[in-house]
Amino acid sequence: MNTYNNTDLSYLIETRRYLHKHPELSLKEYNTAKFIRNELSRFGIEYRTVGETGTFAKIDGKAPGKTVLLRADIDALPIREKTGLAFSSENEGVMHACGHDLHTAALLGAARELSARRENFSGTVLLAFQQAEESQHGSKFFEQEGLTKGYDRAFGIHISPAFPVGKIAMTRGTDAASCDYFKITLRGKSVHISKPHLGRDALAAAAELALKLPSIQPRKLDPLDSVVIGIGKLTAGTSYNIIANEAVLEGSFRTLTLETQEFLQNEVRKTAETVAALYNVDPEIELETFAYPVINDDDAFDEAYAAAVDVVGKENVITDKKLIMGFGADDFSAFARHAKGVYVHVGTANETENSKLPLHSDKLTPDERALMIMKDLHIRYATIHADTL
Repeated sequence: MNTYNNTDLSYLIETRRYLHKHPELSLKEYNTAKFIRNELSRFGIEYRTVGETGTFAKIDGKAPGKTVLLRADIDALPIREKTGLAFSSENEGVMHACGHDLHTAALLGAARELSARRENFSGTVLLAFQQAEESQHGSKFFEQEGLTKGYDRAFGIHISPAFPVGKIAMTRGTDAASCDYFKITLRGKSVHISKPHLGRDALAAAAELALKLPSIQPRKLDPLDSVVIGIGKLTAGTSYNIIANEAVLEGSFRTLTLETQEFLQNEVRKTAETVAALYNVDPEIELETFAYPVINDDDAFDEAYAAAVDVVGKENVITDKKLIMGFGADDFSAFARHAKGVYVHVGTANETENSKLPLHSDKLTPDERALMIMKDLHIRYATIHADTL
């Protein structure tokens, strides 16, 4: 499997640097999508658009077999780059600080090779170039078009500055947390603050709700069931001496199981309704799932482990780390809900300090040697059930 060559690496680096130089924010990845689609066409790969900026492609092998989906996210972050790289972002205030440029380049490299060698494997490989992972859970566009089901396996890769280049890390079971967004609008009645009995104080209700929501865990859940609930924004009032007739809270909660995620959705709604009734204000509750927990399937994990060993050797595959993404979330989980899925992490750190900085850092500089590992890992996993490659 390890038949690397300079041409492959040159393509991967050139592609990654182009993408890094031209980053685009969630749902604005128009030029990125155009680039991806042009490359797929050049490789002779059929594709369809998903939403405005997502792309879904298919490569059929020589004969029927397993269908495996490979996914890469394509959007960047609203960060001003400070790496000093020669190929730094040309879009002011936008940066590929989470590795999506590497993710996309590696999957394009895998697509090119799989297309050229489709007579050497059986089965079908699906390619999902997903928009808006960072802020708009772009997997929803694939869900809406029925593209997150109907295949046997789902496979994804994320770079990791926590591990040296040449290492692959993976965990059995839960890999990342869920993420649910909530927006609660409380509507009351404004009066002068000297006559509070004539009004309905939306701000007071919001203040109590902001205190009650984070206390759901110790009141309702098993202490061993990890949960994070936070209020990031509270907006209310027009003047210091007028009782607010409207208050808006925005926040999120995260957990590690689908059951607890569903429980929290119901509990947030019930808590908001209870507090609203206490203060005689009217609640409007918006709940949206941005990501389910990423839970690696046992069979898919075993297959990914075998693929990783083929690519980097057993001594370079790390399996003793839990929750590699911590309470971070990733909507790769949408692709793994109805198929056996697995998410792995490829090390990108070297001896430089900037390569070891956390994801979303404005100075993060991943080691590009990881691109070849990522490309080969995609290919090996996609063809794990094939006759030959």
